[in-house]
Amino acid sequence: MELLANLGDGFAIALSWQNIGLALLGCFLGTIMGALPGLGPSNGVAILIPLAFTMGLGATPSLILLTSVYYGAMYGGRISSILLNIPGDEPAMMTCLDGHPMAKKGLAGEALSLSGIASFVGAFLATWGLILLAPQLVKIALLFGPAEYFALFALAFMTLGGVSSTNQAKSAFAAALGLGLATIGVDTQTGVPRFTFGEVHLYDGLDFLVAIVGLFALSEVFIFLETRHGGSDAAGRKLTIGKLYPPVSMIRQTTPTMLRTSFLGFIAGVLPGAGASLGSFISYSMEKKLVDKEGTFGTGDPRGVAAPEAGNNAAAGGALVPMLALGVPGSGTTAVLLAVLLALNITPGPLLFSQNPDVVWGLIAALFIANFMLLAMNIPMVGLFTRVLMIPSRILMPIVAMVSFVGIYGISGSTFDLLVMIGFGVMGWALRKLDVPLVPVILGTLLGNAMENNLRRAVTIDNGNWWTLADSPLSIALWTVAIIGFVLPVIVGARLKARMHQRRDEKGAVSD
Repeated sequence: MELLANLGDGFAIALSWQNIGLALLGCFLGTIMGALPGLGPSNGVAILIPLAFTMGLGATPSLILLTSVYYGAMYGGRISSILLNIPGDEPAMMTCLDGHPMAKKGLAGEALSLSGIASFVGAFLATWGLILLAPQLVKIALLFGPAEYFALFALAFMTLGGVSSTNQAKSAFAAALGLGLATIGVDTQTGVPRFTFGEVHLYDGLDFLVAIVGLFALSEVFIFLETRHGGSDAAGRKLTIGKLYPPVSMIRQTTPTMLRTSFLGFIAGVLPGAGASLGSFISYSMEKKLVDKEGTFGTGDPRGVAAPEAGNNAAAGGALVPMLALGVPGSGTTAVLLAVLLALNITPGPLLFSQNPDVVWGLIAALFIANFMLLAMNIPMVGLFTRVLMIPSRILMPIVAMVSFVGIYGISGSTFDLLVMIGFGVMGWALRKLDVPLVPVILGTLLGNAMENNLRRAVTIDNGNWWTLADSPLSIALWTVAIIGFVLPVIVGARLKARMHQRRDEKGAVSD
């Protein structure tokens, strides 16, 4: 009953005209950004961070806008997957396998609508999972001391990026780079400047919002400047959308699939570092083994569209659980959202639910509202969102650059921050060229100071005994999971990624 009372308070906050308008705006912009190949939810949220701050919004409205963009981008990723066989982001890769064959059969409208319904089911059930699981996780988190928090941060670094990169050495390098960047500034315990090189602007450390916008948004602009490829595809014009609404028989056939894969995706999302890519892949693979008796998966089977879409949207909701309850992001996009919370002077973790209940429950209520908005918006407006695919990158990328520069200058009023942002943009471009994941860099910049402070505190409390870091059953359990999470992708990560690409390549060869 207490949960329902809290949720009721959340709806009282979320149902203001301002918050409903922001949720609608976030859903619309998020769907567009998700539909554009290459942008995806992490870039979409990063690009709009400056907008949220320059609009002068409070904590709850800012989060409502950005999480609506997050959910909208997860919905939008399916549009280019189905119509062009180009995934908007990595989780949408599995949707190509059956979505594009359905489009080639003249069922593009039905495939898009079905994927919208599956996305709604996955995200709706995941939001209920967030309500039920996050408060329970908070109770466990109250047992954490400095040593346990240090182990938890280590777990986040050792698992995040494990599936997104086939090379664990590159993930480890990215995490170390992020931790190194976090040490820039005046040491909070000794008052000694570190790595500032006499630059007064660096005494407060690097602003992680500047780092995020540079690494994600500006690096995308630099990649475009290098490749100069257009963002439109003539194939999009040749496809007919067909009927917009799937028949009742198709929805009835795919409902059990949506329910099963929502559960799988949510579990994958809660695990730090797994995220929507793993949720999408596991959902498709398990469903194929379970129901594909006639070998129809990969030829335009509606269940092959519903499974990855429900799975990756449930994973998106699941990734919010560790972010809100423990302060540890479950995916790349929640790492960006974590930066927003910290910039708003709100510390995610066990005390968030007691100290800022209006933020948490207002956000959860807004997720329900955004889900219904996305369902209502995505089916009738399919035609509009498909036209977005025709926008050339030469028009889109200058807009991204303008929003980044104007937004960051609006937040800080510092030209030095603009130079730092350009530096991070160049770094992001170089790291992407070398296939080094960007998320561990952001995570290191975000959590580095907290990790260092907890390490010092734990060792100081136990009079310099370093074994205190693995002294309690909880910290031993966290270290065990961290080591397994780091080693496991070395064994299965490359195989998993290869299978994802192999299935897509096979499908591409068949379609050719």
